[in-house]
Amino acid sequence: MTRLTAEFWVHAYLARLRFQEIPAFVVAHGDDTAGAVLVKLNTLDGHAVAFQRSFDLMSGERKWVELCAGAESYVDAAITRQRSFDPDLWVIEVEDRQGRHLLGEVGLD
Repeated sequence: MTRLTAEFWVHAYLARLRFQEIPAFVVAHGDDTAGAVLVKLNTLDGHAVAFQRSFDLMSGERKWVELCAGAESYVDAAITRQRSFDPDLWVIEVEDRQGRHLLGEVGLD
């Protein structure tokens, strides 16, 4: 199975968010081909959640899981730690008071 490049997935994700009128932007530009992607959901009330892709060894599926949640400063610190040992990491920030991030939708999951 052919995998999408990180850059292609990021552009498709940002387009899907724009279509739903959900503001999002690239905070950190990782490796275009194989960089991992973190998505930070900022609910604009001082809280945030960071999501990362995870590989389930039992089923072989990839899915989005919560890396951390809490005060935005706590989530930002966790993302900074992740970036300190993975310079190829992409970070996308989604800003939505309703908590929408679309990561569970077909094509993004």
